[in-house]
Amino acid sequence: MRLASPALPVGGFSYSEGLEAAVDSGRVADASSARTWLLDQLHLSLARCDLPLVAAAHDAWLRSDFERVDALNRWVTTVRETHELQQQSQQMGRSLVEWLRPRAPGDAAVERAAALQPAPAWPIVFALAAARAGAPRRDTLITFALGWAENMAQAAIKAVPLGQTAGQRLLDALAADLPAVVDAALEMGDDDRQAFAPMLAILSAQHEIQYSRLFRS
Repeated sequence: MRLASPALPVGGFSYSEGLEAAVDSGRVADASSARTWLLDQLHLSLARCDLPLVAAAHDAWLRSDFERVDALNRWVTTVRETHELQQQSQQMGRSLVEWLRPRAPGDAAVERAAALQPAPAWPIVFALAAARAGAPRRDTLITFALGWAENMAQAAIKAVPLGQTAGQRLLDALAADLPAVVDAALEMGDDDRQAFAPMLAILSAQHEIQYSRLFRS
């Protein structure tokens, strides 16, 4: 439950993952368009990339298959298409490693995660944290997705902006789709996993030079 919380000290609240750029460009302007945007991001990006990646990493950590972990970390680093998306994944990954260290002193897996190059990616370290907490694989993916949904709903409240009640309705819509999305992600193999969301990448790149912004991505 703590891993799903936006209060986890990894800085997830400071990123909008391109949503702020979508607001700036007029693609997202109200509760309805925010709902459409984030549901699309859930189904086209998170469901096809991060969730199956977390599942694969969870299995690898449980087997202590560090070679597999290295390969998955290289893959996710390669498919983060912009500087901001790379920065987010690596900063949050490093922060979670530092959160784990005092809770698992001397754990070889945590130290292996810290040594991942060029940096430990957020989905990879999250999978380790959940595995060390004893979470089953499906619960791990639900937790990862819910943490993402909480942070994105809060980003929409601030950036669109939306009221708190509209934000809760947005979160309800995302949460309703999570079980089916997670179940589909659990069935994906390496050849099915992808990160093809070109407009998200374009907006992320545009956000890097956006004149006025609240978020780091």
